[in-house]
Amino acid sequence: MNKNSLENLATTQVVGLMLLAYAFSFMMRMIWVWQFGGDDTFMWNNELMINTNDGYFFASGAQQELFGLHDPNPRVFGMWDYGVIFFTTLFVKITPFSLETVILYMPSVISSLVVIPIILISRLYNKTLWGFFAALLGSITWSYYNRTMTGYYDTDMFSAMAPMFILFFLMKSTIDFNLRSAFYASIAIIIYPFLYDQGQAIVFAMSIIYVAYMIWYHYNEKITYQALIIVLLALIPLGIAKPYDYIVHLLLVFIVYIILLKSQFKMRELMVGVGILFFVFLIYSNVFGLLSYHILSYTNTGTATNGLHFFSVNQTVREAGQIPFSTFANRTSGSVTGVILALIGYVVLVAKHRAFILALPLIGIGIFALWGGLRFTVYAVPVAAMSAVYLFWVVGDYLEDIRLKLVFVTVMTGAMLYPNITHIMAYMTPTVLKSQEVEDLVKLDKIADAKDYTLTWWDYGYPIWYYSDTSTLIDGGKHNNDNFIISKIMLSESPIFTANFSRLAVETYEESNHSIVTSTLFKKSKDGYEDPNILLTELDDEAYVLPEKTRDIYLYLSYRMLGIFPTISLFGNLDLTTGKKERDVVFYPTEAISKSPEGYLEFANGLSFDIATGVLKMGESERIVKNFIITQYDEQGKLEIYPKVYNYNGQYSIVFMKSYNKFVVMDSRTINSTFVQMFMLGKYDSDLFELVVSSPYSKIYKIKK
Repeated sequence: MNKNSLENLATTQVVGLMLLAYAFSFMMRMIWVWQFGGDDTFMWNNELMINTNDGYFFASGAQQELFGLHDPNPRVFGMWDYGVIFFTTLFVKITPFSLETVILYMPSVISSLVVIPIILISRLYNKTLWGFFAALLGSITWSYYNRTMTGYYDTDMFSAMAPMFILFFLMKSTIDFNLRSAFYASIAIIIYPFLYDQGQAIVFAMSIIYVAYMIWYHYNEKITYQALIIVLLALIPLGIAKPYDYIVHLLLVFIVYIILLKSQFKMRELMVGVGILFFVFLIYSNVFGLLSYHILSYTNTGTATNGLHFFSVNQTVREAGQIPFSTFANRTSGSVTGVILALIGYVVLVAKHRAFILALPLIGIGIFALWGGLRFTVYAVPVAAMSAVYLFWVVGDYLEDIRLKLVFVTVMTGAMLYPNITHIMAYMTPTVLKSQEVEDLVKLDKIADAKDYTLTWWDYGYPIWYYSDTSTLIDGGKHNNDNFIISKIMLSESPIFTANFSRLAVETYEESNHSIVTSTLFKKSKDGYEDPNILLTELDDEAYVLPEKTRDIYLYLSYRMLGIFPTISLFGNLDLTTGKKERDVVFYPTEAISKSPEGYLEFANGLSFDIATGVLKMGESERIVKNFIITQYDEQGKLEIYPKVYNYNGQYSIVFMKSYNKFVVMDSRTINSTFVQMFMLGKYDSDLFELVVSSPYSKIYKIKK
């Protein structure tokens, strides 16, 4: 074996390596299927359910296209709004697979395509095997796997794969100086927002570097300006309604491409054209505004102030928080050592092949994850993989025997693969819902009309669309100041307030053409915002005059909300005029781990409770318990309540949900809240609410007002 045979591979050999890398990527993603496939708890319609909440947003869009569902829902989008909905609809129509099967496996099928541009880029430098090893690593590295695994049905399947195709064509145009390569890059740039609109800022950054690179290194080349013209033209938004925007844009770039091929423009004319297009691009693409928006939106914390003070959702979202270097390293390359090797490798890569500077935005946005949140690491994964393996390749060049070099690169790549494969084996993320929970939502679907609303926390908005065909006030993509409304309802100690605020919010949302409800209810006058506390007080009056009822409203309360109730309470436990919390909400779900010789029940969160005296120990302090309530479902599914009063002046209450083996320690006001009373204790005002679905997993109430 010689060096030439190692580097100059035939096309069939290259295709074979692509297929092998693709198969490896896909099979790694099948591990999750093998782990969960035999459990009926995670199955629905004879298929595993998906494991990301946001996936139900796109799946609902596919339902609308395929089955005509969700027409009254103002938040469901169609196949020309998102590429993932388009391809889902297409695959269901042209293949024998069900919608459930398509949305389950589509992430693995699409995301594994990332191996193609990785290998093609390496082939530009006659180092195809380098790309093959990098493709094995880049296709399954921690962060990329997490966001593209089987069942992770989301636009993330395109997040890193599509930019790598753009990078390949841009790099190819700097090497072969063929206008066709720039034309292909332009096509990929136009299509990219359709596939993954959240990554538009990255494409802008790559393109700006491409402009600077081409002018800096190839100033005197006529093709430089021809290439820049069609690339910049692809970047400028046309502002036409979809899908005509994509069609016209592609047609326009194609026409200009043909003109540039056939016409004999002078260098100066081309330079002027580039200058004009670059200026138009900066103005109409709002590139700097887009970049600053993404930075600020993921680094903002605290309350959002706009006359009134609302709690900001970003500080409660794990993906949007700062992460330690070790987390960044693990998610980008699988280990701290791996990411250090990748960063060193990228420097070496740029030094030896300067066109790789075009990949700097992908590396940069990955590093930004240290401040912006772990979701950004996914963009850097393919380039980090190429960089690390390239470093191995360069070091291997010092070995005289080509076989030793291959062994060295194989072993080092294997060492990088190992922590990522072990992560995949251990990453047993469950489905969004269990089959029993879906059964409850399907029951609601049979009861409710498509124009009806289901009020619940935004985490469950999309699944409710998909399984119950009702609308929601907040959801995974619309969790703005209206979070306050749902949180306030969940915290409310007044059934009248809960019913009134629910009706007012939904009818206002419909009457205001689906604008932010809080902005409509708490109207701004010439002197500033009206005091929202006046309206909130009035809503606690049974005589409050509500808008005319136009649809039914349902309140969805689930066992899953138990763990996030403290977070939910943050949004409604605010005085909107000051941004300060109204009271200390105590809500600690926990489990008993032991019983001390002194008779104390020891909880997993460090609290302990004296069953005999009703004393709750919280660290060094002691609190008096007012109520201790045991709840349990009997064999017929009826909830039984066994209350015990220790002290009417007690500060805390404890609920032991025996059927779940779960204790919840809370303050003596929170026990009167909507969530605790109506879900945990099953108590409600029958004049205001009707229990329409009840199970240990969820309770769904119809609001009668």
